[in-house]
Amino acid sequence: MPVPWFLLSLALGPSPMVFSLERIVGPQNAARCSPGLSCHLREGDMLCMPGSIVSALEPVLVPTRLQTELVLRCHQETDCDLCVSVAVHLAVHGHWEEPGDKEQFGRATDPELEERKNASLQAHVVLSFQAYPTSRCVLLEVQVLAALLQPGQPVGSVVFDCFEAALGAEVRIWSYTQPRYQKELNFTQQLPALPWLNVSTDGEDVHLLLDVSEEQHFGISLYWNQTQGSKTHRWHRNLTGPQTITLNHTDLVPCLCIQVWPLEPDSVRTSICPFKSDHRARRNLWRAAQLQLLPPRGWRLNAPCSLPAEATLCWQAPSGGPCQPLVPPLYRENVTVNKDLEFPLLKGHPNLCVQVSSWEKLELQECLWSDFLGPLKDDILLVETRGPQDNSSLCALEPSGCTPLLSRASTRAARLGKQLLQDLKSGQCMKLWDDDLGALWACPMDKYIHQRWALVWLACLLLVAVLFLLLLLLKKDHVKAALRARAALLLYSADDAGFERLVGALASALCQLPLRVVVDLWSRREVSAQGPLAWFHAQRLQTLQEGGMVVLLFSPGAVALCREWLQDGAPPPGEHSPHDAFAASLSCVLPDFLQGRALGRYVGAYFDSLLCPDAVPALFRAGPVLALPSQLPDFLRALQGPDAPGPWRLADMAEQVSQALQPALDSCLRPPGTEETGLEMGPELENRT
Repeated sequence: MPVPWFLLSLALGPSPMVFSLERIVGPQNAARCSPGLSCHLREGDMLCMPGSIVSALEPVLVPTRLQTELVLRCHQETDCDLCVSVAVHLAVHGHWEEPGDKEQFGRATDPELEERKNASLQAHVVLSFQAYPTSRCVLLEVQVLAALLQPGQPVGSVVFDCFEAALGAEVRIWSYTQPRYQKELNFTQQLPALPWLNVSTDGEDVHLLLDVSEEQHFGISLYWNQTQGSKTHRWHRNLTGPQTITLNHTDLVPCLCIQVWPLEPDSVRTSICPFKSDHRARRNLWRAAQLQLLPPRGWRLNAPCSLPAEATLCWQAPSGGPCQPLVPPLYRENVTVNKDLEFPLLKGHPNLCVQVSSWEKLELQECLWSDFLGPLKDDILLVETRGPQDNSSLCALEPSGCTPLLSRASTRAARLGKQLLQDLKSGQCMKLWDDDLGALWACPMDKYIHQRWALVWLACLLLVAVLFLLLLLLKKDHVKAALRARAALLLYSADDAGFERLVGALASALCQLPLRVVVDLWSRREVSAQGPLAWFHAQRLQTLQEGGMVVLLFSPGAVALCREWLQDGAPPPGEHSPHDAFAASLSCVLPDFLQGRALGRYVGAYFDSLLCPDAVPALFRAGPVLALPSQLPDFLRALQGPDAPGPWRLADMAEQVSQALQPALDSCLRPPGTEETGLEMGPELENRT
């Protein structure tokens, strides 16, 4: 069936001889041969192994020339791919051996020679095809009557239909026989490209330029070409004439492909994937990748595209430091994205983490079990190694290495070696993994660490209990309200002292609603001790587990940080204030917005006298972004969730918060040099600073 001249004239050039391409319907490969030959295609692809050249004792068929033709393989009427049909021309190599001495052999050899000449010659012809990233080998069986052959003369050809390839690809084809009687033939061809589609960049944007005639109607679709040939469609439009389509660089991934087709009956769809080698696309792919635990031992790596990655388990000590890979005794495993995998474990543990590496570079690490089994435990991992003749040894995994339990080293495991062995024998350690080579055991260390301070801890607990009871008696109503309060984690950029006062005023006003407000302004000591990233990660996890909300307060400084992250990734360490939790938190916040998990977890806000609404980056508008104080009722309703009071009560609460904010807001709007000194003090500031 003829292909539209629109596609041929653009893809194959203005050749007057090209008007149509042959169409092959169906996904099956096939072989056909010229008259006088019989041929058969062996089912399935084979392994390409040419082997060494051997001598032919009798006449054999060998390939002499390769010829290709572009055709269309159509899986459906409107779904066709470019395909390369290969013709292998054959000739006779060698000749029949004639008797050298008629007196010695006599006429008795003549019937034998005639019988051999009347037999059939059979050849196994191999076709090897390479067009990145495809590589295939097929086997063609060819037969011809020997009586019809003359040495060195062509006998015909066999045609294979066909090898699929993309427009613009370079294809390489080899042909030889099994066994091989001569040097293999090779052929290289550059398939026509699409000169009417150009990809260019302009800052953060990527432009797709489609240069077609003004009257041409065509469809365009963007999709992810995922593993095993599956497609996830992202965008589709029907357009007319030349067009420029703009994509944000954050939308790029290596498997993002473009499919174009004219809006005509029986049109052919052409697909290209121009971002396979784009460094921004590879970076976005790893940012979008996510590890997911499938209890009890299953897991998967979710990503838009396939990844060349390996995964292994590691042990993370609660004291910090690098996660120690458990290789050996466990092994590294190749990862298939979006596929359920299983750890070789008996039980999970909070300290077990997953490391995913690509080309020996660590890309992802996450302690999957900590979300289900609680925070990291102060356990020690015992590694049992089993050798021949029932010999085994035990060592404890520590930051310095694996320490034998009964050694004289000055480490914690060596000092407590006998006690740990006793705990192992008495069943106090949990077995995590076991096979013929060894086993892994997690032994609790809490009783040894806190044994000396048991009485002190008991006294402290009693004192805390007494104080708690007194507090219940003195502020019963206040405590009940606090227990019912929903958590709100405020994230902001410390632009200047005036803005910090404004944030402090907002946090203090929200505490009266009641809401349990968490802000780094009231937790300077914890932020300095733990570091901004660790502090934010712990507070975010606790807030979301309690059903609370994370509030992103946008200011000119916060907007600048977000744009810096979206354009260039994480800023260099030390570039921002050590107390700037907003800068540190972007590495955890951005993935939630990029993967569509922000709704119901985050709410954005900005002070309408300090920032215009268009300044907030588009990525963060996936959830509500509210102006303060003009949209305070909606803001308070979002924070309090389903337990929010009625409209009248909500309006009163908004009025109280607005009055509390006004002095600090007026201070921010004053000219420089006239601000009042001192920060807004929260209910916990004196105890935490």
